[in-house]
Amino acid sequence: MNRIAKPGDLRSDFRQWRAHRPFWGGLLLTLAGAEILLTEKASMKVVMHMGAQGLAGYLLPTLMVLCGLLILFNPVQRLFYSLLGILLTLGTWVTSNLGGFFVGLLLGAVGSCLTFGWLPDQEPRRPRRRLLRRGHA
Repeated sequence: MNRIAKPGDLRSDFRQWRAHRPFWGGLLLTLAGAEILLTEKASMKVVMHMGAQGLAGYLLPTLMVLCGLLILFNPVQRLFYSLLGILLTLGTWVTSNLGGFFVGLLLGAVGSCLTFGWLPDQEPRRPRRRLLRRGHA
């Protein structure tokens, strides 16, 4: 029997899927690799070539995107992918225009650290609402 999904169902399904994996870490690592790949296409006036450009300049960010996607879709191996992600991110410092002009480097480092620190058995945190009382700030 086909079930027609209501708009609220898709959103709650996505929230539940996102809660069982290091979503933000994987997303940031994927975005970092994509950003570094995009800076490889910048004009020669903008690009600073440092070190061995060639294949490594395209290989490392491609592997960063792959690690980010694997973190999202295979969270069981998140520790390996996060360690590989931070090593690849640090490698782009030399091979890919200072890590995508520092933006990709920072996104990749933060994403890898978020993934490494994620624990699967924790309940998602809910923001606490502060009640402001008279005299208390």
